[in-house]
Amino acid sequence: MEYIVSARKYRPMTFDTVVGQAALTTTLKNAVKSGKLAHAYLFCGPRGVGKTTCARIFAKAINCQNPTAEGEACNECESCQSFNEQRSLNIFELDAASNNSVEHIKTLMEQTRIPPQLGKYKVFIIDEVHMLSTAAFNAFLKTLEEPPAHVIFILATTEKHKILPTILSRCQIYDFERMTVRNTIDHLKHVADKEGITYDEQALAVIAEKADGGMRDALSIFDQAASFCQGNITYEKVIEDLNVLDSENYFRIIDLCMENKAHEIMVLLNGIINKGFDGGLLIQGLAKHVRNVLMAKDPQTLPLLEVSDQQRERYQQQAQRCNPRFLFQALKLMNQCDINYRQSSNKRLLVELTLIEIAQITQPDEEGASAGRRPRRLKSLFKKVMQQPQPVKAAPQVAAAKPVASPKISTLGFSWNNLRKQGSDSKMQIIPGAIGDRKEGNEGNASFSQADLELQWMAMCNRMPQNLSGIAARMKNMNPVITELPKVEVVVDNDLIKQEIENIHKNIVKTLQLYLHNSDITIDIRIAERQEQVKVLTRREQFELMSRKNPAIEKLRQAFDLELA
Repeated sequence: MEYIVSARKYRPMTFDTVVGQAALTTTLKNAVKSGKLAHAYLFCGPRGVGKTTCARIFAKAINCQNPTAEGEACNECESCQSFNEQRSLNIFELDAASNNSVEHIKTLMEQTRIPPQLGKYKVFIIDEVHMLSTAAFNAFLKTLEEPPAHVIFILATTEKHKILPTILSRCQIYDFERMTVRNTIDHLKHVADKEGITYDEQALAVIAEKADGGMRDALSIFDQAASFCQGNITYEKVIEDLNVLDSENYFRIIDLCMENKAHEIMVLLNGIINKGFDGGLLIQGLAKHVRNVLMAKDPQTLPLLEVSDQQRERYQQQAQRCNPRFLFQALKLMNQCDINYRQSSNKRLLVELTLIEIAQITQPDEEGASAGRRPRRLKSLFKKVMQQPQPVKAAPQVAAAKPVASPKISTLGFSWNNLRKQGSDSKMQIIPGAIGDRKEGNEGNASFSQADLELQWMAMCNRMPQNLSGIAARMKNMNPVITELPKVEVVVDNDLIKQEIENIHKNIVKTLQLYLHNSDITIDIRIAERQEQVKVLTRREQFELMSRKNPAIEKLRQAFDLELA
């Protein structure tokens, strides 16, 4: 006996046997009962949801000589018998994917002129109509607009947006829905009972989720699983056959995260990856799992879970142990990981860090920063450093021997603080609030070294406001030089840059006076001589130059697999 796959063997033959499209089938049956038929219909929706099947049932019912009171075909008249035996001359099917030229459409249009031999209508079913060429659409347009009274067109497509608006406006449009997991499970149960196959409902739920809303896909996967399981479809065998990550892993990971057991999560992750599963798919699946747990916390959102009854109970149990804040934070972290996963050069490390952060969400603050939490205590440590009192200024001769360390600490504090306070004032003030942060008149005449000057120059450039970012970037490549203490000289490349710096010259001088504790500092700006001009190196060129001078830098880069940002 010839074997027929389940998708064909259990293909619906009546409107009542169509799964998951109750609203559409009711509308079509009412049209058959009332006799109020349009000349063109467009069935659109995802693959495997019953578009072509409904088109055939509708075409059969239209030509039925004795339709039932419910609008179904009688399956007894000559028209129904000829359709069932695939010898009907009134119903034509055209696959537009392979017959998409103008010639094919013209041949089809010629057949519309011939009236039906049996029944009232000639029905033309054009599948994958979006594959027609533009010229074919145009050739089809006139006939579609004013077809003969005995012709009805039924168009089917998975991509409605590719069809010309002039075609859409001439059709009644029916949007088919995706199959829900519940509907798919129920239909698979019906097929399994017909075939005498035993099953676990949880295994059928896995098949339904894998099908992603397509009943044809679900039946194909069901046949595959039935062959692998030899008539007894179990959850474990379906997981093995389809190579699907067991949902038990997701429940286990969330339980471990709630217990802050990051080390056990790393062991579990290693086992999952060693089985061939991708870390990105794990994060996506875990995010879906956490979303389901969040939906299970509220009875109003519980119907949103497209899972089996057994799985729904497990989600509810885990939802009782998880607080909403943990779930929200976990979803946020996994969403960020999903965004960064594709461009990450170390994907596994990104997944591990994400899972560690999730495991630390519920960790008490008293356990310290070393447990892997976000650096809250590190932030407070910097705060304490910034709040330390400024050391007493040393005498000039002591400062000359040992540079004062306080400017470095103050630079750290003032730069962060001033970035927060930075306003919309567009005047030429390099460090917003810097002059106000220190008391006027306490600069003194302290000595400073070339290293101190370069440090404060770079710190000043880093603190410059956004509206001066262009000149700040150029100033970072300049090297101020002490010509005769406290006189400073800055050499620029051209007159344009010199003019830009002179516009903020007073602010630069005042800033250096404050941070170098010397009110006598002056700055002279001059244009470089031809022999002094040097090429400004890019970051990559600077790195290559450093690597040539010190090969150990390149070895370090290779050892840590670093990339130049």
